[in-house]
Amino acid sequence: MKSHSGSMVFFGRLSFPSGLRLGSLRAAAIAMLLFGLPINPGAAHAAPAAPSAHVFLVRGVLNIFSLGMDQIANRLQQQGITATVHNHMLWASIADEAAAEYKSGRVNTIILVGHSSGATVLPDIVARLDRQGVPVKLAIGLDSVFHTSLTGRVGRYINFYVANGAGTPVQRTKDFRGTLENVDVERVPGISHLTIDKNELMQQKVIAEIDAAVRSGPSRLPTEKKPQQPVAGTAPQGSPTKRATAAAN
Repeated sequence: MKSHSGSMVFFGRLSFPSGLRLGSLRAAAIAMLLFGLPINPGAAHAAPAAPSAHVFLVRGVLNIFSLGMDQIANRLQQQGITATVHNHMLWASIADEAAAEYKSGRVNTIILVGHSSGATVLPDIVARLDRQGVPVKLAIGLDSVFHTSLTGRVGRYINFYVANGAGTPVQRTKDFRGTLENVDVERVPGISHLTIDKNELMQQKVIAEIDAAVRSGPSRLPTEKKPQQPVAGTAPQGSPTKRATAAAN
């Protein structure tokens, strides 16, 4: 084969004039075009990320006694699951962030986990999301410190509590739709209100429930919603302080 200026540089079956070095950007660009590859993958528009799960973990009082939430978040992140830790006093902001992510399409599975006061506000987060038409796939409370009641909709709500300690069962109202499980864990070795979030067996259980929820697919709401009606004797929704006061009385 004759060359235009002497020698030829070969790349498989492709040939380029000797003035073009294989390492040059021009030669690489030609090769990529001929092979059907993008010229500059970094500059190409990336496909939108597939919707995923987001686990919101909520700490208890003073935001310092629930470091097990951070441990669980780290373990979930190592599995590739988005997990963030929050102050229970910002429960309304947590709900609004989750709603925004779900409505944008970035997230299709919302999971909530809370310890102590963080568990106490989970029903408020569920109710606030329900009012915005956003489903919660799974909620897990670890030893809620006040009597709490559920309204709204959640696929599955698991309340782990220490019956001989500060924790209490969660009560359903007639406006709650979903599955509620109250599980007494007082016989778990080394368990207490202050250790339930850090206990290895409990962490394994929580993560296993989250993994199962993520694998089972995105959150979905029932096709019909019952109109919310006030229930005699229940605390007002949207106010953990009022509910705690009522429980104390």
